[in-house]
Amino acid sequence: MAGGTGESLRRFEEGSRIASMTIILLIRHGQNDYLPERLAGRLPGIHLNEVGREQARRLSDMLADFPIKAVYSSPLERAHETAEPIAQRQRLDVETMPELIEIDFGDWQGEKMEDLRKQELWEAVQDCPSTIQFPGGEDFITARDRVIGGLLGLSKKHNENDIVACVAHGDVIRLGVAYFLGMPLDNFHRIHISPASISVLHLNHHSSSFGPINYTEALLELSL
Repeated sequence: MAGGTGESLRRFEEGSRIASMTIILLIRHGQNDYLPERLAGRLPGIHLNEVGREQARRLSDMLADFPIKAVYSSPLERAHETAEPIAQRQRLDVETMPELIEIDFGDWQGEKMEDLRKQELWEAVQDCPSTIQFPGGEDFITARDRVIGGLLGLSKKHNENDIVACVAHGDVIRLGVAYFLGMPLDNFHRIHISPASISVLHLNHHSSSFGPINYTEALLELSL
């Protein structure tokens, strides 16, 4: 399984080397007990569950043959716990990257999704997220700009053709993918980012392109 996945991703890596771009692996953290019933947000102490730990291990297997130069993670525990097996396999340390932190959902943190869907603000969050700010939290534009600034900073920090891994959160990755695809922010919810998925961003100071988006072992199984 790992070999097939590595071969599929490697084709995108080789194409990126021709384009002379930094290759950024945008990885969503693994499963935890808040998914999908509650909105974890920035709450501390949310750890991977047994499924999530296995997902993290399998991610490290999938990426074992890639010459990853650095592993970055959101400051939150569930992201670090996903990043650690990847870094250990590469004999690297996990570097905390504040720009990758989850959106600040403010008063919505920890709430049940079924309760949030009943709130008046929910429709605007889904249909026109560029216009809203979470009560006691941040707005999507601020979150997007934070993420994009961090990723652009990585493309300047690393050499062209370097491969780096960034472990973050679903909405954070969606915002980045939408921006670099040229999609309006209000459409970013159309992008699906699964737990323990990989989205391959090729980035330099003046252009960007994508390899696979939301690549998982399940997708590999469908392609075999």
